[in-house]
Amino acid sequence: MADKTFAGRYTTENQDDLVVFLIGMRVNKRLALHKWLPVFFAMPGMIRELYMNKDELGFLSMESYFGLRTTVMIQYWRSTEDLLAYARSEKHMAAWKNFNQKIGSNPSVGIYHETYEVKAGNYESIYGNMPPYGLGKALSFIPVESSRASAKQRLMKAGTTTTSN
Repeated sequence: MADKTFAGRYTTENQDDLVVFLIGMRVNKRLALHKWLPVFFAMPGMIRELYMNKDELGFLSMESYFGLRTTVMIQYWRSTEDLLAYARSEKHMAAWKNFNQKIGSNPSVGIYHETYEVKAGNYESIYGNMPPYGLGKALSFIPVESSRASAKQRLMKAGTTTTSN
């Protein structure tokens, strides 16, 4: 079932700090399925756990992308502390231990992550004729009002307003 599309322009509030976490893998040797498939299949269980326990874990939402060799998940978290706590959780530590035992420095598959702490008022979003997506799925999806018509206005610090474009 497709997500409901919202006609018009939508944005998100930007009054809370958040963390954007990019995580993914790269298949370096396509024929080494026995190396990279287990890495690929380790993630769905963790994603299920995150969605089932969002409030307790501080996980907000995510989007996934699959290329020919590289995957990336863009995750949104309430705080760095929440993200790091999950990194120390039983399910993640088991996957990390398994990766290091089976892959280690074998060049068949690569993994990566990047973490960005984003302060309130320092992010903005715009969605035209879209279902809730990205930050719009992680945060409140709200119609654009005249006070938030431009990116500059949406980037204003939380609590400030402007009357110019």
